[in-house]
Amino acid sequence: MNNVDLVSFVSEQARLTKKDSEQAVSAFLDGLRSALKRKEEVNFAGFGSFCVFERAARKGRNPKTGADIQIAASFQVKFKAGKSLKDALNPKK
Repeated sequence: MNNVDLVSFVSEQARLTKKDSEQAVSAFLDGLRSALKRKEEVNFAGFGSFCVFERAARKGRNPKTGADIQIAASFQVKFKAGKSLKDALNPKK
């Protein structure tokens, strides 16, 4: 699913115009991005949570030349699925 598919899905499910759905999806993603930039954890009960962590600087190797390189520290986003999402993906038999 991409952004266009998501806007169409929201439009159908919420009975909104495509323009209103596009604004809603955009506002949601902007809010998520903004909170993560502030290094806040974002939780959606039952769905999951997003958090930011810092990956330390480390040594690496250029696969083309084999030369050692230094990889800079960076911030990454982790997602942990909530119980209801896990249950939806792995239904009990």
